[in-house]
Amino acid sequence: MNVIGTVGLPGSGKGEAANVAEAAGIPVVVMGDVIRAECRRRGLDPAQNHGRMAGTLREEEGDDAIAARTLPRIREAAAESDRGETVLVDGLRSTVELERFREAFGEDFTLVAIRAPFELRAERLDDRGRDDSDSDLSALRERDAREIDLGLGETLELADVEIDNTDSLAAFRGRVREVLGVAEPEADGSAPGADRAEAANAGGDGA
Repeated sequence: MNVIGTVGLPGSGKGEAANVAEAAGIPVVVMGDVIRAECRRRGLDPAQNHGRMAGTLREEEGDDAIAARTLPRIREAAAESDRGETVLVDGLRSTVELERFREAFGEDFTLVAIRAPFELRAERLDDRGRDDSDSDLSALRERDAREIDLGLGETLELADVEIDNTDSLAAFRGRVREVLGVAEPEADGSAPGADRAEAANAGGDGA
């Protein structure tokens, strides 16, 4: 099994990396789905309770709770895939999660750090416009700080591979395909100038 995890601050491009994997037929397991599923199980709105539920799970089941709940999803995705046993795991946030995956998969696990500067990430999130907070710079700085406090900054530093997402969307997609070990598609399907129109996607955080 070849398991590739991604880590990055909000707007860095994790969601677009997941899109590239899915387009290549590689299954994607989103760690945030574990939290959303638990919210629904408890009758809570995931949009309003995502962060609180993540903290609750860690308090109830340990700091590696979300990673532990993700493991069977990864194995199931690999078993059901027609593309082989490669799986992309979207959205590690702490060294504890990293340790759990490395313990489970050993050398078959690769952590990919996706990096982009604050101003560029803020622009992408504003373009994406999922909610009002995406255009609030102070809110993004606070979100960055929360993620870093959870251990995301240290996890970024422990990555096996880094992707700098400051060039065009096409260049970023090409680098992701290279890391995934998949061929360039014969036709990307993007219209001229689509890089700018799709910039919001390049900032997806997948959580």
